[in-house]
Amino acid sequence: MRWYTGSKYERKIKALGFTYYPLKKAIDFSTGEPDQVFPERKNQKGLIAKLKFDIRHAFVLRGPEFYEDIREINVSFPFDIMIADNCFTGIPFVKQLLGKPVIAIGVMPLVETSKDLPPTGLGLTPSTAFFGKLRQDFMRFFTDKFIFNDSKKLTDKIFSEYGMKTSKGNVFDIVSKEADLFLQSGTPGFEYERSDLRDNIHFIGPLLPAGQEKNENYQVPDQYKHFKKKILVTQGTVETDVDKIISPTLQAFRDTEVLVIATTGGSRTQELRERYPYSNILIEDFIPFDDIMPQVTAYVTNGGYGGVLLGIQNKLPMVVAGVHEGKNEINARIGYFQLGIDLKTERPSPTQIFESVKTILENPLYRRNVSKLANEFEDYDPAWLTEKYMDELMSRQERSTRATFLRMIRKHAEEKVY
Repeated sequence: MRWYTGSKYERKIKALGFTYYPLKKAIDFSTGEPDQVFPERKNQKGLIAKLKFDIRHAFVLRGPEFYEDIREINVSFPFDIMIADNCFTGIPFVKQLLGKPVIAIGVMPLVETSKDLPPTGLGLTPSTAFFGKLRQDFMRFFTDKFIFNDSKKLTDKIFSEYGMKTSKGNVFDIVSKEADLFLQSGTPGFEYERSDLRDNIHFIGPLLPAGQEKNENYQVPDQYKHFKKKILVTQGTVETDVDKIISPTLQAFRDTEVLVIATTGGSRTQELRERYPYSNILIEDFIPFDDIMPQVTAYVTNGGYGGVLLGIQNKLPMVVAGVHEGKNEINARIGYFQLGIDLKTERPSPTQIFESVKTILENPLYRRNVSKLANEFEDYDPAWLTEKYMDELMSRQERSTRATFLRMIRKHAEEKVY
């Protein structure tokens, strides 16, 4: 196994003993925030404008670059199969031009278009009512014509230049259709019901970070252990603007009977400690979630998929506030399945956070729902299921290759006879 990915992960990959291939012709997304990688993105105002920009620049235009890098890798390392996340737009190129089997890993909620759902990308939740379904149909038509249309035309143009076939749907639909196998992180209980789920899509349970070996697990310091209610708040490691969620949460609960544990990912940690020197506030650069989540009673986050799945696994009701980079789709599901409260904003106020946290702590509905989903998680073994589906794919590929070889032999024999 060898890895092709951004430079941010080079050290980890090499530490695991794998060969690392850097992005050469492709833009390296791991070097900074989206607005740093694409400075012109800052000029895009509103959710739809940013969504259209991201689809074009972060996905469609990168596909050929990924392919050129992988084609070069294939010369020195003729690989048998490629595994990539479902947002990797090099998948159709590798599948069609290199003829390699491809497995896509769903690292966010399913984004493929469905006749039963509103269009993806806008954070809309499904309706079962007659007029609600009509509205969903109209919204899918609208997004195809006015949001995805430009990127679809660009995708078709690029595919044509490479002599590739295209198909209906937006770029994410095409990626999922091209994959021989689509393994979705998560379980059906955290996904909207679809009657048209593709046969190549399988839920494998939550793909979560492997626990690190350490001598001692992180424990809340003794001076904080008397608090009965403890909240964990984080924005992940990508979002560095602590004034979006972390600061409003600290402001909301400063000097109260609730302990707030904030992990900053290394962004302005000391500054926050100086701004909020209260006895009920604990601010750290990083705390392993596997260690801290069992010790808290609620979770405030911008809605990163991995962090949300960890929160569910630890049976934590959530307050989520995030819109861009697909977080609106993740957070919409949290609200829809009543696992917590979706504030539907990038910048919640301290009052919004305070009232929402109070609600999820006082109303047992949220904890019951998240506990039920956590129990569903336990029914899935991601490693075993991944191996199972991969073995089945490889067996099908071997049978197909063998059948093709036998057909060639028969054809050759018939030609010699006649």
